[in-house]
Amino acid sequence: MLSPRTILVVDDDDALRGALMEQLSVNGEFAPVEAASLAEAEARLSNGARYEALLLDVCLPDGDGRDFCRSLRERGIKAPVIMLTASAEEADVVRGLDSGANDYLAKPFRLNELLARLRAHLRSFESSEDAEIKIGPYQFRPSARLLLDAKGGKIRLTDKEAAILKYLYRAGKAVARQMLLEAVWGYKQTITTHTLETHVYRLRQKIEVDPQNARILLTDGGGYRLNP
Repeated sequence: MLSPRTILVVDDDDALRGALMEQLSVNGEFAPVEAASLAEAEARLSNGARYEALLLDVCLPDGDGRDFCRSLRERGIKAPVIMLTASAEEADVVRGLDSGANDYLAKPFRLNELLARLRAHLRSFESSEDAEIKIGPYQFRPSARLLLDAKGGKIRLTDKEAAILKYLYRAGKAVARQMLLEAVWGYKQTITTHTLETHVYRLRQKIEVDPQNARILLTDGGGYRLNP
């Protein structure tokens, strides 16, 4: 299983926030964190926690969510933001999108529609230039083929090494060698699983503390999986 995606839910409506927290927690797909004000949201963000998306109310007791969204973008936070608002007026929607929000939903909305839009934005973000994925002790930037450690160190990856990590991350489970080979290299009769094993060996040399006892990129059955 993949690690649950962390979602920050910022809304001062206790009933709605509670419903969102409950729905997001179903099946362990998401790990929601709640905030009832911009001050609480700022506190959640300032403690070093990373959120993969934000659900952000427009009208909060201590400010406008659109101004807060703009400040997030100015600070380099690029995770998807879905604005929640009581107004569906075109001018309000435009102002929300201009502030840097990815989407805008007017209340009352259907929870299933919100979840579908959230998943769609997360998928889109994962494949964008701005995506950053946590793998073990590293922040993985697929588009840059780069792993960053907690001390700011950089590990450069080859195209194939980055593709292996990206595919295993999205799979969230063990992937058979042949399936991974075909996904990364495409179907080529001249390519054997030995090619994959060589790349996995080199990748472990880069990312594992002890490559002989892998803790991140694991051999599992007839294939490989990531231990998030």
